[in-house]
Amino acid sequence: MKKMFMAFFLLISVSLYSHAQTTPVQTTPTKAKKPATTTTAPKTATAATAPKTATAGPTKKDGTADMRYKSNKDAAKTAPATTHTKKDGTPDKRYKENKK
Repeated sequence: MKKMFMAFFLLISVSLYSHAQTTPVQTTPTKAKKPATTTTAPKTATAATAPKTATAGPTKKDGTADMRYKSNKDAAKTAPATTHTKKDGTPDKRYKENKK
């Protein structure tokens, strides 16, 4: 009886262990694609695509300074025009001269 119980226990253990190792198949409903709409309005420049400032040297296609050149690296090292800035270099809006 003891051998029969151990064999049954071993069979159940192996089957549960092998079942736990398989990943279930996830069924997600497919989303229908919306048709693309076209507009005739011209695109406006956003903050990401607009050039940041006038650069001292060559620029990339998106208008930002190309940091491979020394003239652009030197221009980036200069202090910003505002006197009160945060640690990340942006103007601190708590001060009057930065609230423009």
